Amino acid sequence: MARRSSTLLFPAALLALAALALWSNLGPSFAFAPPRAGVQGQAAALTGSRFAAAPDALANGIQLKAEAAVSAAPGGGSKIDIPLMLYFLFWYLGNYYYNITNKLALKAAGGASGFPMTIATLQLGVGCIWALLLWGYPDARALPKITFDDWKKTLLVGFTSAGAHAASVFALSAGAVSFGQIVKAAEPAFAALVGTTFYKSKVSLAKWLCLIPVIGGVCLASLGELDFAWAALFTAGLANVFAAFKGNENKKLMSTEGLSDRIGGIGNQFALSSINSFLFCLVLMVVTEGYKFGAFITLCKTNPIVLMNLIYSGLWFYGYNELATMTIKKTNAVTQSVANTAKRVIVIVGVAIVMGESLDPLKLIGCGVGIGGVFLYSVIDDLVKKAKK
Repeated sequence: MARRSSTLLFPAALLALAALALWSNLGPSFAFAPPRAGVQGQAAALTGSRFAAAPDALANGIQLKAEAAVSAAPGGGSKIDIPLMLYFLFWYLGNYYYNITNKLALKAAGGASGFPMTIATLQLGVGCIWALLLWGYPDARALPKITFDDWKKTLLVGFTSAGAHAASVFALSAGAVSFGQIVKAAEPAFAALVGTTFYKSKVSLAKWLCLIPVIGGVCLASLGELDFAWAALFTAGLANVFAAFKGNENKKLMSTEGLSDRIGGIGNQFALSSINSFLFCLVLMVVTEGYKFGAFITLCKTNPIVLMNLIYSGLWFYGYNELATMTIKKTNAVTQSVANTAKRVIVIVGVAIVMGESLDPLKLIGCGVGIGGVFLYSVIDDLVKKAKK
């Protein structure tokens, strides 16, 4: 019982964060700065009442008693999986608030010319601290029972994960969040190319054809992006390449006999990946931005917007990724496709509105075409099979 409830410990902490955020939205003391008021005004709003009590909520370890929360739908037959619905809700909220707090931290720190690698690394560091707390807290999460050789096998996944995260953060520092997310939505195109070239995976003709609207949608969105930057396009594409390798390497890793049992579940798997990613990013951070780390520390001391949004973005990043992993494990492929499609739309449109980013009609059309192509790519093989029956 203790172990089962502790599985929901992190979702509970994320629930506390989300509740605080929603409460602040509804309260009279909080309002987003108008889009044209600039990022500084929005950042000030977010570093005010929105997240002020978040560290206390995490420290208190509020537990979500959801293991028995399954209720029957009217009519008796089907059941509503309340924990799964909560996973979806807070996965979306976590992704949404991560993109906002991440962008605010990057903007306040100087954008692409500031400290993107430092911020990306320290975000992973925040998640690592949380993972270590879970391992240290009694009955929260059992330590992995892996050997040194097992750990070495996880390094490649950590390296590709580090590359995907660092490139994504740089893309979001160089351009609009909504544009970066549109380019990242084209990940299936990169996954198909990497999988067939390096891992001998097979992609059906129908799926290859579905990549046409995916790539076309990204091209349209690029033409309609008022804040277009080649650096954002390139690094978002690079993030997709790393993510494609990460997916294939993770699949290979988990097929190793007995390794999954020794790691001890999804939470430990993600924690190990985060720690490895942090170590790889730390090396890159020292090489690329180590000479100005003192200036970053001074900036954090003098500008609370940077420090607070760095911490919050690290918590949101770790939380929504772990929740996404839990959600995906509990659903089928079609549900996952619908969920990912809906998440992209919510994040792209929602963050663009909050951050005052351009929503040019051509950009929206490109976004719709691209994301629609991604969804079709995810389900096309099932549709073709049904059509042949």
